[in-house]
Amino acid sequence: MRAGGITETSDSAMTVFETLVPDARAFLGALRENNSRDWFKARKSEYVARLREPAEALLAETAPKLGNLVGRPMETKLFRIERDVRFSKDKTPYNAHLHMLWREAGREAGPGWFLGIGLDYLRVGWGWMAWTPAQTAAWRDAMAGPRGETIDAAIRACGMEPRAPELKRVPAPFAADHAMSEHLRRKSLALWSDLADVAPAALMAEFARVEPLRAEIDGLL
Repeated sequence: MRAGGITETSDSAMTVFETLVPDARAFLGALRENNSRDWFKARKSEYVARLREPAEALLAETAPKLGNLVGRPMETKLFRIERDVRFSKDKTPYNAHLHMLWREAGREAGPGWFLGIGLDYLRVGWGWMAWTPAQTAAWRDAMAGPRGETIDAAIRACGMEPRAPELKRVPAPFAADHAMSEHLRRKSLALWSDLADVAPAALMAEFARVEPLRAEIDGLL
């Protein structure tokens, strides 16, 4: 066990992760060039063996480590490779990326810890892709009050890059030149960083970076 509750990763899990990234990129690259149901159906067993099962193993391996770090049990999700094309002009049936999620068990509106493998990125993230109206109101009240500077400092200190605010203008009743104007324009909080090292320890190290921020706003949203 390392400081901060991070457990050393086994050699077998490291092999799974190191194999997953190049295998995923090779498969997804071919899928991007041949994005059809017939092509994927003929290679589904390859997808299961080289992408889905290793990704599920990585999710399972990391969940208890992340749970120890946060102090709460985690549940996991591997996002479907099938695209929802009902409202999209692009009708290609499959995603050319592999995305994974960890979140606190039983907390649907809580934050998530993300890992995304794409053809040109390996990215980790934390936060919310969208807030409920009640969460947005709680966030704005906090940022406009005495906690605002503390939360802003925690965001800057974690070293991950926050997604840009959704709103162009500061919402009423807050002043347009409010010191926390950037955060008052948010309707979500998602922070990202690129992962250069494919070792599982690097993944947990990124998650540990955001832990002081998570603890600071725990219970707020």
